[in-house]
Amino acid sequence: MFEYGTDGPKVIVVGVDDSESSWRAASYAGGLARRQGSLLAMVYVQSLPTMAMAPGLSAAMMETTSQIAEDIVSQVREGAERLGNVFRVRWEFHTVKGDAFGGLVRVADELKADAVVVGASEHAGHRLIGSLAVRLVKAARWPVTVVP
Repeated sequence: MFEYGTDGPKVIVVGVDDSESSWRAASYAGGLARRQGSLLAMVYVQSLPTMAMAPGLSAAMMETTSQIAEDIVSQVREGAERLGNVFRVRWEFHTVKGDAFGGLVRVADELKADAVVVGASEHAGHRLIGSLAVRLVKAARWPVTVVP
């Protein structure tokens, strides 16, 4: 049975990692969230250091990924303030640790996401071994939009 105002996505998850393609994906997802009145859940996944890394190096890596997360939140807040009430979007930021696929899946499942948006991979090697976007599509849990 059709209900007015409830036929669009309620939660849109977008993966961000400070790459150009992830910012394009965030912009696309933000526009979609604004038009649909959805919550925009921005997710940054901090890579876990491998066991083979020296302890000092793994600590430095975690510090770097934490700084990236803080920078992303800062840029999103500045953008939201610039747009003000004209293009108001409800958004929240999530930082999780792990691999990108597992982190996005975990947050999307926890939030009961209706859609997932990611940027196209900028790594040439992903053509051979598969990209995050391909893995998300194969998971077949939500509609996945890949933004070039």
